[in-house]
Amino acid sequence: MAGDNYYLMTALPALGELGSPPPLSAAELLAHVRPNGGAADLVEAVLLSDDLIQREAFLAGEVEQVSPAVLTVAQAKNDQPLPDFLVSDLDESHVGIAVDRLWAAYYHHAASIASRCSSRFLTEWLGYEVSLRNALAVARAKALDIDPVGYTVAAELGGEYDFSVLLAEWAAASNPLAGLRVLDKARWRWLTENDAWFTFADDELVAYAVKLMLLCRWRRLTEPQNTKSNRPEKAQKYT
Repeated sequence: MAGDNYYLMTALPALGELGSPPPLSAAELLAHVRPNGGAADLVEAVLLSDDLIQREAFLAGEVEQVSPAVLTVAQAKNDQPLPDFLVSDLDESHVGIAVDRLWAAYYHHAASIASRCSSRFLTEWLGYEVSLRNALAVARAKALDIDPVGYTVAAELGGEYDFSVLLAEWAAASNPLAGLRVLDKARWRWLTENDAWFTFADDELVAYAVKLMLLCRWRRLTEPQNTKSNRPEKAQKYT
């Protein structure tokens, strides 16, 4: 209910614009909201996506360190199994490569949390992210002259978005890091237009978590001590 999170929200530091330093870590945010069960589940569902991105980057040799908020460090480094809800359905009968099946499992898990907690914002954010991911997959497939079927995930969770202008700007970027900045600026605009500002409802905490996640991502990308190379082409796993 609106107002339930007044003290939780007012105790959090303000977030700057995209590219500014994050005032706290994702793990610190999760610890802060833990006393509020429903809100904590929603925030955890958001932050898990960033853990999976870090896991991909680590396994691809793009980063040397990981700082997950939901997964353990061992899980993020693939030294321990992922939670069952992410891997229990990933058998060989599923179409698509393993990483796409993993993301499909994540999106469906997060959607189930959004439904259980009646979170409009998380549902809509997932729809935006799924739609953008699939639009990028189709654009990459067309650029490589391959059939995009099998490269999209969880399409039933997506929404109706026209990404044609965004994709053209992304394709024209000088390198993958610049392309990621194009995409994340669009993500940030969407958040600004759709967050539940000053409602103090759970969805405002979820929007805060997504914005913080983007700030933490950009800090990692711009801190060369965490990467094996700070060349701009090393941003490709974060899109």
